[in-house]
Amino acid sequence: MGDEIILLDFWPSMFGMRVRLALAEKGLKYEYKEEDLRNKSPLLLEMNPVHKQIPVLIHNGKPICESLIIVQYIDEVWHDKSPLLRSDPYQRAQARFWADYVDKKLYGLGRKVWSTKGEEQETAKKEFIECLQLLEGELGEKPYFGGEKIGFVDVALVTFSCWFYAYESFGNFSIEAECPKLIAWTKRCKEKESVSSSLEDPHKVHGFVMGMRKRFDHTCPMALSCE
Repeated sequence: MGDEIILLDFWPSMFGMRVRLALAEKGLKYEYKEEDLRNKSPLLLEMNPVHKQIPVLIHNGKPICESLIIVQYIDEVWHDKSPLLRSDPYQRAQARFWADYVDKKLYGLGRKVWSTKGEEQETAKKEFIECLQLLEGELGEKPYFGGEKIGFVDVALVTFSCWFYAYESFGNFSIEAECPKLIAWTKRCKEKESVSSSLEDPHKVHGFVMGMRKRFDHTCPMALSCE
């Protein structure tokens, strides 16, 4: 009997894409279940009764919630192939720090870039670019944040690249002009089949964001109910 793996997800979620990417890196087969966040399934409510959010990984009937925790779980359970976290405790701690930084800073600022206007948007855009530039500095001259191979921080950050076009369109700026090395890194990541097959089309995401702006009057729909 093999492992039963089910992923509860929502297609434009950068958090869900992290899990898809980690599963692809490990070469794992799984059942994908798309969630309607305005009409959440009984399975989602049962598997994540605390936050009621996606993504949720169900491994042999047991739920794991929150995207970064799920990615770490996948890496620990299937540690024999494509390790995402280094064996050195300090390097693991650093990777977790930067992945946490992405969640605490980049997501909220990006949401403000596409959901606000005027001075609030300009402030968010400035801070968003500064955030990306800081990450670009951490990347340095390495091919990937993980070094010579894709690692934990790469998985945490590259899924945001699907939203870059939406951020640029609504914020009227160019990420490549501000952070050329970071865009080169995203292109390098997407050369890998595991990455390109896990990420959504930026234009499709842009269309989704346009619909959100109209439907929710410039507010985020339940913060995408994802993490």
